[in-house]
Amino acid sequence: MGPGGATGVGALGTTVKVGMKLRHARRTKGLTLMELAQQLGCSESLLSKIENDKVRPSVRVLHKLVSALDTNISHLLQADSADADIILRPGERLCMQADGDGVMIENLVPSTGSRLLQASLHTLAPGAGSAGSYEHHGEEVGYILQGSLELTVGERVFVLEAGDSFCFRSDQQHGFRNPSNGETRVIWFNTPPTF
Repeated sequence: MGPGGATGVGALGTTVKVGMKLRHARRTKGLTLMELAQQLGCSESLLSKIENDKVRPSVRVLHKLVSALDTNISHLLQADSADADIILRPGERLCMQADGDGVMIENLVPSTGSRLLQASLHTLAPGAGSAGSYEHHGEEVGYILQGSLELTVGERVFVLEAGDSFCFRSDQQHGFRNPSNGETRVIWFNTPPTF
């Protein structure tokens, strides 16, 4: 885990602390740090650091956390004063960098109200990715805007280039990484919202 805190950073520097929201979600479910750590297979110390915004979780760990807490990444990135707007302009969208591992997730859908889907722009530095595979309920669709994406779904591995798209059921083990020497940008849709 990298230093710097589990924060979301807006395009114009808007910072949203996600640790407090994770702590609230854990307490709402009536779980102690120890119980959640046992459920996720990680240390109580790591969860405490994440909740106190001292460590950024990887995409994989963050996804396990939100799944266990019955929330989603979009909710974590929701600004406390967010209105139920229809339009998100550059500088208004919230972003999250996972674990300093070169993955930036920019929220494209307003995080207010009850949404049926989530859309985000994933920007991956060379070699960056999901740091393992995971599975959850739902479906995913993506479109490669720039660069290359290595997508693993179940036992199958695909290398996608700009202009390629993908669609799969999220209940299959899946993971991703940028296999190239350049930046990769992917528009990614999930339903129901998990990111």
